Amino acid sequence: MQNYDRIFVDGSWIEASGNGHFDVINSSTEEVMGRVPKGSGRDASRAVEAASNAFPGWAATPVAERAALLKRLQAGLAERAGEIAQTISAEVGMPIKLARAIQAGLPTLVMGQFADLLEKYEFERQVGSSLVVKEPIGVVAAITPWNYPLHQVVAKVAPALAAGCTVVLKPSEIAPLSAFMLAEIFESIGAPKGIFNLVSGDGPTVGEALVGHPQVDMVSFTGSTRAGRRVSELAAQTIKRVALELGGKSANVILDDADLGRAVKSGVGACYLNSGQTCSALTRMLVPKDKHDEAVAIAKATAESFTLGNAVEGAGKLGPLVSETQRDRVRGYIRQGIEEGATLVTGGAEPPDGLEQGYFVRPTVFANVTNQMTIAREEIFGPVLCIIPYEDEADAIRIANDSPYGLAGAVWSADPERAKRVARQLRTGQVEVNGGAFNALAPFGGYKQSGNGREYGEQGLDEFFEIKSLQL
Repeated sequence: MQNYDRIFVDGSWIEASGNGHFDVINSSTEEVMGRVPKGSGRDASRAVEAASNAFPGWAATPVAERAALLKRLQAGLAERAGEIAQTISAEVGMPIKLARAIQAGLPTLVMGQFADLLEKYEFERQVGSSLVVKEPIGVVAAITPWNYPLHQVVAKVAPALAAGCTVVLKPSEIAPLSAFMLAEIFESIGAPKGIFNLVSGDGPTVGEALVGHPQVDMVSFTGSTRAGRRVSELAAQTIKRVALELGGKSANVILDDADLGRAVKSGVGACYLNSGQTCSALTRMLVPKDKHDEAVAIAKATAESFTLGNAVEGAGKLGPLVSETQRDRVRGYIRQGIEEGATLVTGGAEPPDGLEQGYFVRPTVFANVTNQMTIAREEIFGPVLCIIPYEDEADAIRIANDSPYGLAGAVWSADPERAKRVARQLRTGQVEVNGGAFNALAPFGGYKQSGNGREYGEQGLDEFFEIKSLQL
């Protein structure tokens, strides 16, 4: 059991003023694996006050010292990587081997990358008779999701601190334990008091208190589009900066000259990563009409190779979903897909055999999907792939862009230049070309209802600055 009975404010562990605690559930066993306090609006205000008081000193701290602190945080994360991976694997359901590389390894890498970026970042430049300078925006409220709990925290905390901002973090109450580990690392390295504060709580209580607080200068939020709308509404009352990374329904466009076997197999994996609990998952696979049945056969065989099992034990290629609520939601979408006329190729809403415990969903493939079906338009957040046939290249681009979302996408073609030409026509924040890998130094974010602003790399650091012109 990982029990935390205090929140981290102004460099100290203090009692929360809210009533009770949140149970953290092991998604593979359905057993309680930890507890964190239920914070209150008063706790949020105390944390904002601490961050506000710490801001002038941290903003004035030399860049080299800020970079050195990030490097110490990186070392602390690396030291606890095994524990972090095991914890998040149990919370979220990602198989332990992947959790080591992604849930623990990636945030450790990103923390160091922002330290390295500081060494060459341009904080000011001469523009004619003016000196244009970048200054930290102030106190940042970071509100993060449960699917990549530490990775999303670091994607906000690292650039905010690098810029000279101070932070109040509200992690998801569903998978909060790695955020508490990060707070322990801040304490262990002797970080300046108040630059990082952690208040656990739910969205309506702590989240809304942070978003509406007049001393919060910026909100960086990752979560559902519905919740993002609420964040925008509340933040508008005080005209604060808002960066949103929201939902997705990303299209994987397999062109007629692509290596179909390679593209489909890769696409199934890109849909099922983290049991489909990935905002940028390639959940719509667009294939030429005359190759639809062949693609379906490949997808079926590939999906059926994804065995299910206890995530922490590494017993399967695919772990459970994060919660009972999420499992039931995904099964509901599967039933709706069948009702609306899509062809169920494999998987389904029935419980998988031999797994009485854990929030498991069968890896599912639908064929003959039209882009008007609910399963093609709404974010399911589970291991559910929709295969959509198209007539020609122009039709594929039209279908891909016919979505309220625009977070990610992919294009496959034997001709790299053709693939890039099509990729440029997709209205999304990032596009994988012939299986191109995720790059944490490249900007990540969405078009349309997938949000605004960017995370990672230089553009992710840019988000946390105000711009001032000195007219000389």
